[in-house]
Amino acid sequence: MKISFIATVYNEESAVKPLLQSLFSQSKFPDEIIIVDGGSTDNTVSEISSFKFPDSCDKAKIKLLFKTGNRSVGRNEAIKNSTSEIIVCSDSGCTLDKDWIKNITKPFANSKVDVVAGYYKGEGKKIFEKCLIPYVLVMPDRVDSRNFLPATRSMAFRKSIWEKVKGFPEEFSNNEDYVFAKRLKKINANILFEKKAIVNWIPRANLKESFIMFYRFAKGDAESHIIRPKVILIFLRYTVGIFLIVPYAISKSDLLLNILFFIMPAYILWSIIKNYKYVGDSRAIFHLPLIQITSDVAVMVGTVRGLIG
Repeated sequence: MKISFIATVYNEESAVKPLLQSLFSQSKFPDEIIIVDGGSTDNTVSEISSFKFPDSCDKAKIKLLFKTGNRSVGRNEAIKNSTSEIIVCSDSGCTLDKDWIKNITKPFANSKVDVVAGYYKGEGKKIFEKCLIPYVLVMPDRVDSRNFLPATRSMAFRKSIWEKVKGFPEEFSNNEDYVFAKRLKKINANILFEKKAIVNWIPRANLKESFIMFYRFAKGDAESHIIRPKVILIFLRYTVGIFLIVPYAISKSDLLLNILFFIMPAYILWSIIKNYKYVGDSRAIFHLPLIQITSDVAVMVGTVRGLIG
């Protein structure tokens, strides 16, 4: 069973080296490595070229390709140039657990398995990063193994199933792996969740970067006509808020003021309670509400932007 590892990079000079280090520390090594650069203007390519590969590594099995375009374009280019039936995929900005390749490819011993969805956990160091993780990743106690969809930060699949769904959707730049996963589900691909195939995700460092990330995800969903239930709930919450604030501004009603004074603190408290257990640091009381509101606004703006085109 030949295995090809693929990844795309674009202006990842600070993130690509940790990914490569974790890749070459694997207990099971892929038969080839294909990295596609999408047109980086920083030192990403030089970081890859100057990386000290292990002496035992066959340099001929490492390919650095160049293809201008989004991540789907890059991934499809990598897979087209691969020589293996099993494709394992991760992203720059992640590091791989030492047994990741071994664990994510083991299920393919069963010929009926088409796709393996690996797990991913946050690797936050600062308090903000730790607070951001439960807003972005599926926490262990929330995992539904029967419906867990694969994400490109930790995914493996047969090349034949990639061909069957006509590759990654190159028309989408923001949530292409989610669209890819939905298409796999649509053709009833046999997707197996492997909780031991772990990739460590490095969170965004501040609110600005987080806003852009949430905005991009929501915009991508809307562009692909995917509206998640939680997005509908966000719009409903803020619609209720507007319908309370506007009448109060006109009438100065004490009743409406009391309702607002109850709802707003309750929302802030809810944002703390639901995720505090994943952080366990008193400083989270400040960061969690800020991230909640930032993500809410980013999701609403991104969804509207995606819908109007």
